[in-house]
Amino acid sequence: MRSKRWSVLAWAGFLAVLALTGHSRAAEEPAAAKAPRLKALVGGRLIDGYGGRPLADSVVLIEGERIKAVGRVGELAVPRGAEVISTEGMSVLPGLWDCHVHLMIVGHSDYEYWDKTYPPRFRDTIMPAAARQLLLAGVTSARDLGAPLEDILAVRERIAHGEIPGPNLFVTGPFLQHEPYPGTELFRWGLHGADDARSKVDKLADAGVDLIKLIDQDQMTPEEVQAVVEQAHKRKLSVTAHSHRAEEIRRGIAAGVDGFEHTGLGTAPSYPEDLYALIRGRANTLYWTPTVAPLLTYEETRDNPERLDDPRWQLGLPKDVVADIRGSLAHPDQLAYYRAVPARRPTVARKFQQLRESGVTMLIGTDSGIPGFFHSDSTWREIVSWIRVLGVEPMDALRAATFWPAVAQKVEADLGTVTPGKYADVIAVRGDVLRYPELLSDVTLVVKHGVRVK
Repeated sequence: MRSKRWSVLAWAGFLAVLALTGHSRAAEEPAAAKAPRLKALVGGRLIDGYGGRPLADSVVLIEGERIKAVGRVGELAVPRGAEVISTEGMSVLPGLWDCHVHLMIVGHSDYEYWDKTYPPRFRDTIMPAAARQLLLAGVTSARDLGAPLEDILAVRERIAHGEIPGPNLFVTGPFLQHEPYPGTELFRWGLHGADDARSKVDKLADAGVDLIKLIDQDQMTPEEVQAVVEQAHKRKLSVTAHSHRAEEIRRGIAAGVDGFEHTGLGTAPSYPEDLYALIRGRANTLYWTPTVAPLLTYEETRDNPERLDDPRWQLGLPKDVVADIRGSLAHPDQLAYYRAVPARRPTVARKFQQLRESGVTMLIGTDSGIPGFFHSDSTWREIVSWIRVLGVEPMDALRAATFWPAVAQKVEADLGTVTPGKYADVIAVRGDVLRYPELLSDVTLVVKHGVRVK
């Protein structure tokens, strides 16, 4: 974890912010009185993130920001004076990760218009609302993969200092690509030669980003891609890259990127054998975030747009922004962003299965914020899509949303499992989440760094 991350005093300030906004009954109590108290989550069925048998009648003791002990009712005593939070009848698990979000966008369908209109409101309005929505959905850690550098760093630090609610953020700042699309220069940086590639990586690393994001690397020279990856690794940063086209994957693998985003390859029915051989060859060192839920959710939304009326995606957004987004989604069946979905959707299952069979480590991530796909409901939809549509065992899907992202981001000493010594990032849902993963759509309890935020 970064040295600037959470402290008990910072969380006291955060609780004060929540109290001012009338967010929850827990938040209305005096922050100074709540923050230092010992807490005990008692009675629930604990899924700790490691993948073993769940622990019935669990007790999770939290002291300050961290987990002090984990045990069972009758075996681990709850100290006198501790705040007891009943989790009876609930599944208790680590806070979720979403490994692919964009806080700068919140569901509007017209990117060109959005990019012209809303940058002045990113830092103080749009990004804080998106961060809060993620946290209340049980996402206590997230990777933001593409945003204006100064804005996303400021939001990350405001969250870290307890000024606004949100998940632990791991950020890339701007995409790195051959040439920014017109009007996107604020959050897309072009590369012109290997020296410039190294310079741009150094600029991002000096600013304090947590990883590097490549896109359209098939339009770069191999030397430029190699320079990005080598310089990032020299600066102790991982690199994740888009996988929309076969050559993006080839060049990324050749350069040694650490991960890929999306299943990619458009309407191709599967990964070609030569490309698949490259993926298998890197399986032991490669992470993959397939982001399938947008493809699998679109037709559901088109045919039943009631989810577009869900007030949770509107939380924290001013009325004019909400009205603007709603207007852009007035005709879900006509959204240009999803035109190719009917042809792409049938290919997702095969490519997803190929990735599973290849041996790469797969991570839950959603592309949250894209048209009609909101921070308030994107992560649980990805998890459920893996389980209900693509046949992944529930425990494996949950590990891809808790344990493995922490490993991929090299913060497993602090995050990813419910383990003594780690930060107390814990959520609970009423019922059996392994049997009914849809329960994640309504998380009952969210504890982040020892503070109950929902």
